[in-house]
Amino acid sequence: MSVEPTGDQRLFQTTTREFLDRTVPIETIRELAYTTTGFDDQWWRRGAALGWTVMLVPESLGGGSVSGQPMTELALVAAEFGRTCAPGPLIPTSAVLAGLAAAGDRFAEVIAEIVSGGTIAAWALYEPGHGLDLSAPGTRAEPDGTGYRLTGLKDRVEAGDRADLFLVTAHGPDGPIQLLVRADTPGVTVTPTWTLDIVRRTARVEFAKVFIDAEAVVHKGETASTATKSQLHVAAALAAAESVGATRRAFDTTMTWMFDRYTFGRPLASYQALKHRMADNKTWLEACHATARAAAVAIDENPTTAAELVSVAKAYIGTKAPVIVQDCVQIHGGIGVTWEHDLHLFLRRVTYGRALYGTPQEHHRRITDLLVRGAA
Repeated sequence: MSVEPTGDQRLFQTTTREFLDRTVPIETIRELAYTTTGFDDQWWRRGAALGWTVMLVPESLGGGSVSGQPMTELALVAAEFGRTCAPGPLIPTSAVLAGLAAAGDRFAEVIAEIVSGGTIAAWALYEPGHGLDLSAPGTRAEPDGTGYRLTGLKDRVEAGDRADLFLVTAHGPDGPIQLLVRADTPGVTVTPTWTLDIVRRTARVEFAKVFIDAEAVVHKGETASTATKSQLHVAAALAAAESVGATRRAFDTTMTWMFDRYTFGRPLASYQALKHRMADNKTWLEACHATARAAAVAIDENPTTAAELVSVAKAYIGTKAPVIVQDCVQIHGGIGVTWEHDLHLFLRRVTYGRALYGTPQEHHRRITDLLVRGAA
């Protein structure tokens, strides 16, 4: 596995970084916090034109990657999103596209809408009162004539408040089932919900006997189970990469502060105790970077190891990233805990990322299950 990005990947990463720095600097992020939208539609279309939405889509459906490693490249974009606390539905859109692409060309028109940035897609996975559970969702899809009646409630639907389209993971007559549901379908009720991140929004989505045509079924049975796991790998790996980007920005900001801030005639960076703390943080940060990259590369190159490496990354980064950023806040002293300072934006981002698509505890259990099955 290559530790560093290739030249083409670095160019793609740099292009994304320059675009984000120019269009959504921290000042803009703070302004977006007071809006009901969280991000601008036209801005998202411009990002889609840069290639954010095409990576996981095969060339036959209008997609493609820079160097044949779509997930690795998309993780670089996610890291830049974390570095700037950028808004936008990068993670849920990617998860939905991964599911649709696995269904072949049946949803080519829908994929094209999402890839263009003109349609916002969200993955309806979580349910109230439950953590990460892919096996037995309470949302039901019962046969009804030529289609299904979808009944249930989903929450923590990332970008659900802005979504035009939902990919819903439910339980059908033959086991798991995934369906595409338009947000304006009769019986669908979307209620925006608060998150700790100031520009990343979620929603509760209720389905009250919503009629879904059979043509809107994306996957059924074992195929649906496999697709859902693959989508989770994509979402969790991107969330991990994004947290690494946010943590690195907080770390770099704190290092600069330690050399600029003087106490008793000495820079903070000269104090041995602080040196030790930042040395530990640097070690953990590099380990976070390595595990995040390993997870993305595994999805591209060795899917048989993806489940374990994604859970390792999500568990480790979810544990360490908030600790590193919190320590950066403490080293800044009183100014670090004010609204005016930017550090809390990165702490919010990594704390939010820790919770979605599997907490460290949930991914530790997934790793244990994989090891037990492998030993059996």
